[in-house]
Amino acid sequence: QVQLAESGGDLVQPGGSLRLSCATSGFPLAYYAIGWFRQAPGKEREGVSCVSSGYSEYYVDSVKGRFTISRDNAKNTVYLQMNSLKPEDTAVYYCTTDISAGDSELVCGSVVGGHVNTMEYSGEGTLVTVSS
Repeated sequence: QVQLAESGGDLVQPGGSLRLSCATSGFPLAYYAIGWFRQAPGKEREGVSCVSSGYSEYYVDSVKGRFTISRDNAKNTVYLQMNSLKPEDTAVYYCTTDISAGDSELVCGSVVGGHVNTMEYSGEGTLVTVSS
């Protein structure tokens, strides 16, 4: 079955960096988009980034220039490199995908366009805390 497992969350000081990983199984990663969204305490889910099957990268404005998404299909893993972290980046980060959607560019548009709740599968999340 489809499984997504996030790792890499930690406590980091403002200005620091973290790399999150999303290990996937149960489907051929190469054909599908993988997105990241986050949810801070008391706030709604926010789409952060997405990478399509064609390696197009999508970012929400608040992380552009600081976060970089990448994928390694051979390792069935997607990464989110987060630099220049700010306290407002504190949240649980989840990776997500939609196997049924068929068009990976549309999936990515949904992730960063505010429609994260339409995604078919998500992991359990990893906590990122940015604090001094």
